[in-house]
Amino acid sequence: MGIPDHLTCLLRNLYAGQEATVRTRHGTTDWLQIGKGVHQGCVLSPCLFNLYAEHIMRNPGLEEAQAGIKIAGRNINNLRYADDTTLMAESEEELKSLLMKVKVESEKVGLKLNIQKTKIMASGPITSWEIDGETVETVSDFIFLGSKITTDGDCSHEIKRCLLLGRK
Repeated sequence: MGIPDHLTCLLRNLYAGQEATVRTRHGTTDWLQIGKGVHQGCVLSPCLFNLYAEHIMRNPGLEEAQAGIKIAGRNINNLRYADDTTLMAESEEELKSLLMKVKVESEKVGLKLNIQKTKIMASGPITSWEIDGETVETVSDFIFLGSKITTDGDCSHEIKRCLLLGRK
């Protein structure tokens, strides 16, 4: 991924030999070795996630993909914020290809696409999708960064909602 060796070594050493015990109302467990993860609430968690997400989405196969929509002359095929990613394409075939590329690149670095959290929205008719035997849900709208996005692009309901919130 292009991360300098001294940084990966630093992280390995920081978390080497981690142990924990669990305290319940019935007593305390024996000490357990912790083999994965970062400390609860550690700022490394979102930082590491962002490194992996950037690595996946900047993969040459994804960056150069023809899938996407043209905005100001640039081809945009994804929008990301924190751990939410929205993929965009002009056609169903392009979108499915893009999604499968993201899935494959994610798996290469040990991440798994959560099909239950994956939704498809299209402005026209769309066929049912299955990935690894699971059906991907098709929706007519979704919330992106707090705003409702609809298949017809009508934002009048969203404007009314915002105006009502502003009056409270």
